[in-house]
Amino acid sequence: GRLEAVTQQMGYHPQYLDSFLKTQHYLMHMDGPLPFDCRHYIAIMAAARHQCRYLVNLHVLQFLRAGGDPQWLRGLEFIPPKLRNLNEINKILAHRPWLITKEHIEKLLKISEWSWSLAELVHAVVLLAHCHALASFVFGCGCEQDEGLGSQGSLKPLSLGNQCFCEATASNSYSQELLRINRKRSLDSCMELDSLRERMQRIHVETEGRDEMRLLQQDREEGEGQGAEGVQGGTEHCSDPSAGLSPFADTDGEVTGATNLACYMQDPDFGYQDFARRDEDQTQVFRVQDYSWEDHGFSLVNRLYSDIGHLLDEKFRMVDGLQSSAMAKRQGCEPSVFKRGIWNYIHCMFGIRYDDYDYAEVNQLLERMLKVYIKTVTCYPEKTNSEMFDRFWKQFKHSEKVHVNLLILEARMQAELLYALQAITQYMI
Repeated sequence: GRLEAVTQQMGYHPQYLDSFLKTQHYLMHMDGPLPFDCRHYIAIMAAARHQCRYLVNLHVLQFLRAGGDPQWLRGLEFIPPKLRNLNEINKILAHRPWLITKEHIEKLLKISEWSWSLAELVHAVVLLAHCHALASFVFGCGCEQDEGLGSQGSLKPLSLGNQCFCEATASNSYSQELLRINRKRSLDSCMELDSLRERMQRIHVETEGRDEMRLLQQDREEGEGQGAEGVQGGTEHCSDPSAGLSPFADTDGEVTGATNLACYMQDPDFGYQDFARRDEDQTQVFRVQDYSWEDHGFSLVNRLYSDIGHLLDEKFRMVDGLQSSAMAKRQGCEPSVFKRGIWNYIHCMFGIRYDDYDYAEVNQLLERMLKVYIKTVTCYPEKTNSEMFDRFWKQFKHSEKVHVNLLILEARMQAELLYALQAITQYMI
């Protein structure tokens, strides 16, 4: 088995890794409201918002292994309306979660034959938040530039028999059980490989045929009025990102990822804006005293999607319990004070405030370069590069930098969940 870059990084903190793997496996592979292929497609949509090719390609592979329709991988125009309707809250949750309202929830739950159930929507929301936050970790730790990435920035494809990173092994009994299950699944996948390769190649041929006919037709129409320019226009159209090329099997039976991620999202220019600079008539500050994970979010999500609340809560507690004495000592404070400063700073960027916290501490605890790094990885991770990881906190160990990225992952995920679950609660009331 091959450990993926994400698992290798999290492996610096094995207790957290175990908790992460359990949550990831439960979300993607265990019983739940959503079909398995839809789960992976939702993950693709979420990762695409941050142009995270690493995660998109992993879930493209898993989508196909789950029996997903390869046509869906051509883009949002080729998926069922019910799934496409999720695009709006995917976009908002990824960049400005404070804009989520009960009207967004109501719209999804009351669209005639394309309506979502509450349980399905909660599963989808958790998946979206999980993948958005994981994209931050991927970019924050440099996994997108990992050795498994080619020179074009696309993930080196995995053969269908290989395990995905969410099933990678660690030194614990739970992961060993995952390995046993995965070995059986890998054998099954090998038996399905020939039929999948044939299916993908057939789709490839059909798609190429349609594209060729469309281009010939366009060339004829434009050529009548523009001569040589018309042909050039047709050639450019062929490389249009919106064409949404689907992944195809190569000669070795490996699945390569979509050449462009634009086909998996709409309104690509929609991004993060500083919450502090919002218009006065926009959403007010989110006060944790009025709606918290412990008192409100946990019970709601656990009631509508059985057991996921316990897994998420364990993950939040696990990252809070990680040892950070060395980091705190260098900053001249207690470990709990230092971690809370990072956590509250991340929540503050999303408009979430704690009445019992003195935010002047943030500037005292976090040096400027660290704050710039945290904000970039949290709010627009696709702008992070591997040099940023190497340059911030040169005196800190690699494991300590990974710890910071785990705090970013969990704080961001909880922030998105708080806004989404509060909107669902308001709708239910």
